[in-house]
Amino acid sequence: MNHLSSDLLRTFLAVAETGSVTDGAAQIYRSQSAASLQIRKLEDMLGQPVFDRHGRGVVLTEAGERLLPVARDVTRKLDATMRDLTSDDLHGKLRLGIPDDQSKGTLSRIIGEFAQSHPLVDLEVTCAMSAGFPDALASGTLDLAIYEVAHPQPGLDVLRQEQTCWMMSRHHDLLARDPIPVALFDRECWWRDAALETLHTMERPFRTVYSSQSVAGVAAAIEAGVAIGLLGETSLTRDLKRLGPKDGFGEMPISRLVLGLNPNADSPSIQAMRIAIHKSFGQ
Repeated sequence: MNHLSSDLLRTFLAVAETGSVTDGAAQIYRSQSAASLQIRKLEDMLGQPVFDRHGRGVVLTEAGERLLPVARDVTRKLDATMRDLTSDDLHGKLRLGIPDDQSKGTLSRIIGEFAQSHPLVDLEVTCAMSAGFPDALASGTLDLAIYEVAHPQPGLDVLRQEQTCWMMSRHHDLLARDPIPVALFDRECWWRDAALETLHTMERPFRTVYSSQSVAGVAAAIEAGVAIGLLGETSLTRDLKRLGPKDGFGEMPISRLVLGLNPNADSPSIQAMRIAIHKSFGQ
């Protein structure tokens, strides 16, 4: 006899709530193909489809509508039971800083990992440009913070690294313009400094035509063909062109995403959050 597993129900819920197999898979950190296989397995067990497919995604069938409240109830009870059985007595407030461009996906993983085992700890999260996080740690206004540096200081945990690079829209030859239009971060940070250093070294006239405090803002200007800009290589899309030595741009620094701690604070909750952050980054 077949039995419905909570794993299948969680995949079903993620797809139902997002209306897309691809988006649902991302929500539960699975590949699109893995999520599709689980939905197919669920439908094979039930002997009928739970989704109708259409060009823009999926919608629930009648069977899917009947299954939805049951899946929500089962997974909610299982999560509550897990919290009751595995939670500890850690309590108090924890202040965490996360870069605004990392906050959505990263924050959900961290909270999911931490809150299940430590439900009595109150989280105060700051999502902002990370340039000010080291000072906030030093002054004691943050307990932990995730931020980007070119050269990590001793004692910092490196969570991830990526190459930075100049990029430009494939559909706009901005290098032919004089001066070159440039998009920069509008606050002091080492990414802005690195970009300006490169531009001055090239000895070509440039003009800052766009500024933003967020990665999304700078990326939007580049994709729109308004300006060239310096971002991490993970921001490259098929509509963007990477600029290199043949375009007059030298090798750019590696950006390292690090975890820093308040040097004057140490508690079990801080160490627990440190572990949760490492787990959320697959470490």
